[in-house]
Amino acid sequence: MSLWIRILEGGKRLFDPDMTHDEDSGEPGDFTCAPDPNDVGFTAAVVGLGAKLAKADGTVSDKEIMVFSRVFRAPPEESDNVRRVFNLARQTVRGYEGYARRIGKRYHDRPCLLEGVMDGLFQIAGADGVVTQDELTYLSNVSQAFGFNEATFRRIKAAHMGPDRNDPYHVLGVAHDADFDIIRAAYRRLMADHHPDRVIHMGAPREFEDAAHAKAAAITAAYAQIRNERGLLIRQEN
Repeated sequence: MSLWIRILEGGKRLFDPDMTHDEDSGEPGDFTCAPDPNDVGFTAAVVGLGAKLAKADGTVSDKEIMVFSRVFRAPPEESDNVRRVFNLARQTVRGYEGYARRIGKRYHDRPCLLEGVMDGLFQIAGADGVVTQDELTYLSNVSQAFGFNEATFRRIKAAHMGPDRNDPYHVLGVAHDADFDIIRAAYRRLMADHHPDRVIHMGAPREFEDAAHAKAAAITAAYAQIRNERGLLIRQEN
């Protein structure tokens, strides 16, 4: 019996985000990037997240099914069952927080698996060619439920949507995994180059002074944000 048929037989019970399923009660097995074999509860929870994210009315579109099937690597012969599972989840899901908490709790020691779920959700969100602000808020909330910090979410987001020009790492021109010494050096170099007094001293017209102040403020804010996030992360780890 295939995993998709088992989910269909579980029906609405599996898509109740507040229910505790047998599959969620045990301890995770090995430290891999894959869920436990035949973990129907895990798959149902991820289906629920994807279905809620799609927010489609009526019949699920072929494009959504195609992306969803690709994310789950469903074999072609299971396409009808995949469509039925997705539609069932759409009709019965009441909220996504329970699904996210369930997955995050069970696989908290497999961050690579949780990041894989996030990657799949980003693919589903972008199935129609655009990721809306509501979808980004949804994805950010799921990421938090998984235990990821803001810096990790920005990195995952950048992998799918490109760097955000307001990303503090992008502002300073450093990698997200750069050592803090490198970040500090980049900040000091940028401030030396873009300090308003230096800009004026180099002969720029006075009209450029406001822009220079704005640039310096953005650099300072980016550095402060990274410093605070790094400090928070260190405190959490300790």
